[in-house]
Amino acid sequence: MSLDAGSVLSSGTPLFLGSEIYRGSSYGEWHPLRVPRVSTAMDLSRALGWLPDAQYINSPRAKPKALHVWHEPDYVAALQAAEISQEISDEDRKRFQLGTVSNPIYPEVYRRPATAAGASLLSGELLRDGGIIYHPGGGTHHGMPGYANGFCYLNDPVLAILSLKHNGARRVAYVDIDAHHADGVEHGFADDPDTLLISVHEEGRWPRTGALTDRGVGQVYNLPVPRGMNDTEMALIREQLILPLVVDFEPDAIVLQCGADAVEEDPLSKLELSNNAHWAIVAGLKALGAARLLVLGGGGYNPWSVGRLWTGVWGVLNGHAPPDILPSPAQDVLEALRWDGARRGRDRPAHWSMTLRDAPREGAVRPQVRDRVDWLRADQAARLLRAG
Repeated sequence: MSLDAGSVLSSGTPLFLGSEIYRGSSYGEWHPLRVPRVSTAMDLSRALGWLPDAQYINSPRAKPKALHVWHEPDYVAALQAAEISQEISDEDRKRFQLGTVSNPIYPEVYRRPATAAGASLLSGELLRDGGIIYHPGGGTHHGMPGYANGFCYLNDPVLAILSLKHNGARRVAYVDIDAHHADGVEHGFADDPDTLLISVHEEGRWPRTGALTDRGVGQVYNLPVPRGMNDTEMALIREQLILPLVVDFEPDAIVLQCGADAVEEDPLSKLELSNNAHWAIVAGLKALGAARLLVLGGGGYNPWSVGRLWTGVWGVLNGHAPPDILPSPAQDVLEALRWDGARRGRDRPAHWSMTLRDAPREGAVRPQVRDRVDWLRADQAARLLRAG
């Protein structure tokens, strides 16, 4: 750990791990990840005066050997070779799921995910003695040891958890509120009793895993939610499931994957949250006072909603309240965004450029949401009883 980073964290001040590689990197002209996301959060945070140089660290790129702690060497080598040649053989396409519609070959196909992985590995080291780190370029929770999966070439949340444990965290709670199930992270830790896995995701959404009754030998809690989930339902989930499970687990570290694709404006899900729901979960987990807190990004495919949500996450971690109307420099950041090929990018509402906070999207708590939360709490009680 650098002296500067250590002194910032020890003072209780969060660190932001970012990189310029996200600014100029795109998965391709029509891919959902063609839009700017991390760079928008960086630019908005700076425009609001929330990101001084002392709180910012440029993410390192993970070396191949460091990735081998979980990823297969042949796959890492194939990913590097694909970046150099910008092509993939038919055999390697099938074996590694590279060069597909979901996982295309693009100019930074190794460097970009290796940068996210490097920041997650570094986070475990920086948090050795405690603190809070925000890494919005992370959260690639679908990656598998030997192949790309669901836009995710490497699995930086798995690497972050392994790094935290290597650096002194015995018990890690992983909470995932992305619209998609955290299948890669569950693959990595389903049988580890010292890792709590909580995934709240849209029912029936790809990868169509994470059923309510799915569990491993360890601490796995999956909550598939119906389409149209609102802020009130997420508040119930937060207060009656997520926070109690984490408290009872008594973790040394908490990792939150804060995917922004569960909000109403996102094109890849059918959930209807406002960004307030995400911010409340960040605040709730922070208030638990765990020694180490790492917040990652994840999904999110509307550049305005993801940029605003992730900037607000940084605000919550620092205790900053968003202004009712953004100052002109921050509005300029949002006005400059483009969403080529998307109708809503051309007909965007004014609040996407003028505000950070969405209007709350409250509603009734449907019986299937309440029943599933109650079922998981009863399941936890039964597990504790069996454990004696």
